[in-house]
Order: sequence, then C-alpha cells, then structure tokens
Amino acid sequence: MKLLGLAAALVLLLAACGSDSDGGGGSSGTTTLTVYAAASLTSTFEQIGKEFEAEHDGVKVEFDFGGSSDLVTQITEGAPADVFASADTANMDKLVDGDLADGDPQDFATNTLEIATPPDNPAGVTSFQDLAKKGLQLVICAPEVPCGAATQTMADNLGVTLSPVSEEQSVTDVLAKVTSGEADAGVVYVTDVKAAGDAVTGVTFPESGDVVNTYPIVPVADSKESDLASQFVDFVLGDTGQGILQDAGFGQP
Repeated sequence: MKLLGLAAALVLLLAACGSDSDGGGGSSGTTTLTVYAAASLTSTFEQIGKEFEAEHDGVKVEFDFGGSSDLVTQITEGAPADVFASADTANMDKLVDGDLADGDPQDFATNTLEIATPPDNPAGVTSFQDLAKKGLQLVICAPEVPCGAATQTMADNLGVTLSPVSEEQSVTDVLAKVTSGEADAGVVYVTDVKAAGDAVTGVTFPESGDVVNTYPIVPVADSKESDLASQFVDFVLGDTGQGILQDAGFGQP
C-alpha cells in the first residue's frame, strides 16, 4: 500500500509540474496571431499590438517586420502569416494575384519621403537635388522596396540622377546606416525621421507630396486564425489604430 501511495503521489506531482510549465510557457490557452508588416510600421504596430492584446484576453500578437517585397515573397512561399500590411499597393497586388488575400485589401495609412542626415548634416544637404552631389555617401532603399520605388519616382520626376553607395532591403536599414554615421544622407519616410528623434536631422523638400505611398492591409488566405485576423484589421482601421498611426506622422488613406 505504501508503494501504491507513493506512486500515486508521484503521478500527481508530475501532472502539477506539467500544468505549471504549460501555463508559464504561454502554450496553453494562448492564441498567437502572426502579422507580417512593412518595416516602417515597426513602432506603431508594436503599440497597436499591445492595445489589441489588452482587449483580447489570451491573444499574443507576433510581428515579422521587413521590406514589403521580402515579406510578400515569404508569404507566397508558404510562411505562416495571418495578416499582411504593405507599404505600397504594388506588393499587396502580388498577394492578391496569388490568391493569398482573404477579401479585399483596405488602405489604412499614407506616407511621404523625407531625407535623413546625421545630426550635424555634414554634407549640407538642403534639397532632394543635393542628393546628386559628387562624393555624397547616399543610401536608399532598393527599387523593389516601396521606399526605393518612391525614391526612384521622385528622382525621375525631378530629373535627378542618384548614385547611392548602398541600396537596402528596408527603410529601417537605410536609417541605421545614417544613424551609425555610415552615410551622409538617406531617403526614408517622414515617420522614420520623426521616430528617430535627435539621432538624425530631417530635411524636407517641397516636392515630397507629389509621391505618396498608400499602405493596404488584409487577412491572409487560409489563416488558421481568420476571425482574429479580421478583427486585427478592423482594429488598425478603427479609432485606436488610426490615432496611433496619426500620432506617428502617418497620413490618412
């Protein structure tokens, strides 16, 4: 009887330990929503995610931020995303054309370009045309990335030939080159300059309003959390999400 009692106690102890482990690890009773979003949305979507979690018990929002072109490629190759938020319509169209959008994408924000320089603006950049200065260490986004496409459109509109020393796969990578002192200037978004604060000097130019990036969002087809994905999209489009985005400098769609 003593042996039977000891065995029963051991079984109960192991069951209790297993229960504690599941709860502490968050794997039991927690639903994860995976959102793939443009790098320029990093700080705003992280804040939106926290607000969404606060209103949805047991939900954890996980983000994968990067260049929209890279993200849509990952999704088309089978990455398990529940929601996709792009920094332009061109990359969202790729998702739609691949029958991977659950419903029609909805525009939720706009953004425009701004030049970022180190705080002391060593090259004396005062206009977009100055980016063509000989010897300027310029960093921009690659052409397939939304900020890169917008930069090239702006250059074409103004008849400016750019000779960047580096083309990056996300706007955050461009900003990092500037803040680290590796570049004299970088072309990013207004929101990136605002978020960087004193780490950079922003150089505005009057033509920026001629090239506007529109940001669409949509649940991804065949998501295991389709209802929750739709709720997140609605949250981004709602008062809380729009307030956070506008505070960060994004324009309304």
